[in-house]
Amino acid sequence: MASTLPASELFALDTLVTPTAQGIASRVLARTAAGNITLFAFDAGEELSEHTAPFDALVITLTGSLALTIGGRDVQTTPQSAVLMPANVPHAVQATEASRMMLIMLRERE
Repeated sequence: MASTLPASELFALDTLVTPTAQGIASRVLARTAAGNITLFAFDAGEELSEHTAPFDALVITLTGSLALTIGGRDVQTTPQSAVLMPANVPHAVQATEASRMMLIMLRERE
C-alpha cells in the first residue's frame, strides 16, 4: 500500500490535515489499486461543486456537518456518520460549518 503515513505509528486524525481559512485542505493517507483514503478539512461554507466519479465513495463525517447532494437527493451529515455515494452519480459537498471528512474511494478489481 502506498501511504503518506509512516507504518505502525499512531496518529490523531485532527493532526493530519491543517484547516485553511475560507478553504479546503486535504491529504491522501493511503492509495492502492483498490482505492484511496483522503482526509479533508472544510471551513464553513466551503464546497466541492457537483461532479461524478467512476467508482463508489464512502463519506465519513468526523466533525461538523456537511450538506451532500447525491443524484439530486439532499443528505445532511452529522459527526460520526457515513454515506455511500455511488459510482457515476453526480454529487456535491458543502460544509454547513467547519468540518472534517474522510473519503474512501472504492475501485472495482479488474
